[in-house]
Amino acid sequence: MAAAETKGAVETKGPVATKDAAAQGNRLPAWASELRRRYLRGEVYQFILHGNVNDLVLHEGQPLALDEFLCKVLLGPSRDTIALYNSATGVRFAKRREGLGGLDELLLHRSRERVLPALERLLLTESRFALLLEYGEMLAPAGDLALYGEADRAALVTLHRWAALPAVEQADNLIVLLTETVSELHPRLAHNPRVASIALPLPGAAERRALIAHLLPLFDEAAQITLTEATAGLKLVQIRTILAPQDVESNVEQRKRYLTQLLGAGASAERIEGLARLTKGMPPEEIRGLLAPEPVAAAALAGGEAIGQMVALVTRQKREIIERECAGLLQFVDPRHGFEAVGGMDEVKRELGRVAQAIRAGDTARVPMGFLFVGPMGTGKTFVAEAFAKASGLTAVKFGSFRSKWVGSTEANLQRILDLLPAMGQVIVFIDEVDRALAGGNPGADGGTESRVIARLKEFMSDGRNRGRILFVLMTNRPDLLDTDIKRTGRLDRKIPFFYPQTVAEVQPVLSALLARHHLVPDFDPAAQAATIVAPLVGYSNADLEGVVLLAASLADSAGRRDRPALEDFQRAVADYLPARDLEMLSYMELLAVYEASNRSMLPPKYAALTPDELADRLAAARARVGGRR
Repeated sequence: MAAAETKGAVETKGPVATKDAAAQGNRLPAWASELRRRYLRGEVYQFILHGNVNDLVLHEGQPLALDEFLCKVLLGPSRDTIALYNSATGVRFAKRREGLGGLDELLLHRSRERVLPALERLLLTESRFALLLEYGEMLAPAGDLALYGEADRAALVTLHRWAALPAVEQADNLIVLLTETVSELHPRLAHNPRVASIALPLPGAAERRALIAHLLPLFDEAAQITLTEATAGLKLVQIRTILAPQDVESNVEQRKRYLTQLLGAGASAERIEGLARLTKGMPPEEIRGLLAPEPVAAAALAGGEAIGQMVALVTRQKREIIERECAGLLQFVDPRHGFEAVGGMDEVKRELGRVAQAIRAGDTARVPMGFLFVGPMGTGKTFVAEAFAKASGLTAVKFGSFRSKWVGSTEANLQRILDLLPAMGQVIVFIDEVDRALAGGNPGADGGTESRVIARLKEFMSDGRNRGRILFVLMTNRPDLLDTDIKRTGRLDRKIPFFYPQTVAEVQPVLSALLARHHLVPDFDPAAQAATIVAPLVGYSNADLEGVVLLAASLADSAGRRDRPALEDFQRAVADYLPARDLEMLSYMELLAVYEASNRSMLPPKYAALTPDELADRLAAARARVGGRR
């Protein structure tokens, strides 16, 4: 949420708007300014606030909960009465007009059947009244109307009617529904043209920096900037929990004394203060391990190192928070290798290396919107993708399973992911086996969920503002099962084909890389045994080649030559290993990779000279042979 630096309010609608009011509106958070503007212009008087509604809002340097900001800052100065309602706690008043009575029905009951009619009487009889409906999705949840009970139908009709009651508008009243995910509201309410839907985004860099400055005022500007970058993707309330957890004062003082002993008398008070907050709940030995794992002099822990330790702590907790909050919808990827571990594929590595260099240099105009990695299974698509992530330096995440059997949940899960990605800074997003991830079976049997999911993802992927900031890498061996439009330039600018090694010269570097990866040192030169070891492996997938290498290592271990396989071990492994293959399907997948490739230079010689017509004929024949098999 954007920081609110001065008081702003939804003023009563009058013939004249003062300059002071306009200036205040300009300094409100962007979402609050939009609400205020649309209300004052008379467009609507019922709003849905969705997205980051469970976060803090900074106002005059102080963090406020959203309901507190709405009641005290945005609405308080212009409203005589402000009521809040949710089905768990019932109605409570943040502000009440003097003399307002007849509230027994509101204060003594919590059910929608009793409360909503009573609230409607206030909307029709009171003026300058604001009503905040918390957890709006619980009042009018998304679902099939045929399955709605009588109470659900009545609540939906009531909320829908309120948006069109002239008496509510004439009384200068205002209704605000709060929900984390708008897709969990019933579409008849969420898409009502007389209701304005306003998204509250995750906090940007300016908001995070302002909160960090508020929490850690003694930290210098460089340290605050570093922490601002490290907290990208977190809510303000989560940042406050990490950097300034509520704690017992005696424990804080004990940690301060211990930290002073660790760091020495020369440590600044601001460092001691900040580290005391960050190490809440940690035992002394863990604090020592974090700050001084070796018995070095206290003076060796420079300021930069201390900030580095803090960033490491923030990063670790950030990952835990995001993965827990997303409930497996989004997972972090820690690339363990770069391009040096990738054998062969020289043209692919050159292409991806150029993009990685552009990313590191900040040359976003040279960064594609996305990649499609296509080729048969076992060709190294995922392995190369992780190497690319490490080379580019981007935070790497991958989609989990976001599909759900519950109505509206699949779309809500996807939207939660897409809301989070822009706030995480520069990020690379992997979707492996994308043909399965985006396929929901029979498109006509899912109520249109698949088409809505793909449409929303395509919209996000083609947003030019994400170029160089959010890079999609989609991987599949069946691109023919993907929506055609998602593969177009502007979403997936580069299509990288992957193939099994076609020659002895292509198998050799892959074997060398696999031997190095598994720390194996053969007692012979593999290049000198091309005829007996390498040649029989031509056409094997990278996964099959790894299987041969591991089988040879296992045979060497059994013979007492751990990590030092002999020639006879490899000969036995090559002769014994049987790759499981559907040759017709693999041929079809190779032709699909050729068909999708962006550059002819990435194709093997046997495909590089094919004309488009020849390729189309071969592809059609292969498709006829494989039929509907996967």
